[in-house]
Amino acid sequence: MKKLINLVLFFIVFQTLAQNKQILYNFAELPQTLLLNPASEVNYKFHAGVPLLSGISSDFGSKGVVLSDIFANDNRSINDKIAEAIGNLSYRDFTKINTQIEILNAGFRLKDDYYLSFGFYQELDAIGYYPKDALDFISEGNAPHINRAFSAAGIRYKADFLGVLHAGISKKVDDKLTIGGRFKIYSSALNVESNNNTGLFTTTGGTNNIYTHYLTDVNLKFKTSGLIENNEYITDVNSYLKNTFFGSNLGLGIDVGVTYRITPQLEFSGSILDLGFINHKKNTKNTSITGNFVFEGVALEFDNDNNFENWDEIDQRFQDEIPITDDFESYISWRPTKLNLALKYSFGDYRSKICYDNTYKNFYTDAIGVQLYNVFRPLSSQLALTGFYEKAITNKIHTKVTYTVDDFSYSNIGAGLSIQLGSFNFYGLVDNLLEYGDLSSTNSASFQLGFNLIFN
Repeated sequence: MKKLINLVLFFIVFQTLAQNKQILYNFAELPQTLLLNPASEVNYKFHAGVPLLSGISSDFGSKGVVLSDIFANDNRSINDKIAEAIGNLSYRDFTKINTQIEILNAGFRLKDDYYLSFGFYQELDAIGYYPKDALDFISEGNAPHINRAFSAAGIRYKADFLGVLHAGISKKVDDKLTIGGRFKIYSSALNVESNNNTGLFTTTGGTNNIYTHYLTDVNLKFKTSGLIENNEYITDVNSYLKNTFFGSNLGLGIDVGVTYRITPQLEFSGSILDLGFINHKKNTKNTSITGNFVFEGVALEFDNDNNFENWDEIDQRFQDEIPITDDFESYISWRPTKLNLALKYSFGDYRSKICYDNTYKNFYTDAIGVQLYNVFRPLSSQLALTGFYEKAITNKIHTKVTYTVDDFSYSNIGAGLSIQLGSFNFYGLVDNLLEYGDLSSTNSASFQLGFNLIFN
């Protein structure tokens, strides 16, 4: 377990700690917006991202508890703070992290109306729900909770580390409609997940002893892929990185998108991302725990020759009635599918800029709008609603300000800046600006940045 924790921490640090990229979505015709909507309008001949630096994004979120809840310097004991934090949790609270780094991103225009883009990126995506009943039991024991049924249903988590090779194309159907799609090949280096668990642990007053303990309808399943080989944890980081590119556990996915100009100033856009799966068949290990068990304690009969005989009998009973079985069968995991919908109204000064075909595209300097984001997770969907304002200071300098309401905050303000000097483009986007003064108290934080070469 210590090696596993160190490995996960390495991935977090190495990849730089993005899931809802509401600032980047359809912003400033950046090449990276094509990964959020393959039908985003782009008006250049071709682009090339700076390798390893074209798209770095980080997103961390914790709903229900933050670091300062446990480590604040408030003269209270840490045990009291932990107990209070656990008491405030619900079964829907969770921690999630998503990191992404582009290894390669490039694209070019096939014809006047087609734009092809392709690339490869690595992604770490993980979510874990707080198992409140289990945490209550661990922190307080069962003595204060006689007759309470502790549920195992809260044990719910999923983590993936993978590489994604992708190619997409957009088609400008006419002056109003642009459609697009992206094909993806997933290569999983690591998957661990557990979901749909059942089981109750209850302590009641006993008949033959003080207490009787019941384990009822236990059905726990834990799946892993890429983590264990020959019953040993894989600790070589290079092997994980190597398996992100056409390893043994592969999958397929698609993105689809649309952009439609209702009027010259009113635009609708939408996309569905990561509609796909991965088939895990190499270095898999699946563990199942099923059964029922009733335990009324041990009536010790002291025998110098057989002091542990009673405990051995209990242990054997437990193994017989709630067996732990392992298998190495293949299994399918589904990618967390995302949905984006946006409506944008443009206004302000009316300007022109040169396009790929040496014509001039007219555009407004200002825009306001609203975006809805949804990602499908093991327990339920996670929604975010964003209002935004865009401002083109010049043809080469663009800004965007967002206000987002989501699971973590009702006061998430973000800002983005894109600057182009000749063919060189830089963009930087930061979310949750109001919380950066005290990161230990924030429920979420994210940023994105990158460098591109864009040729008109």
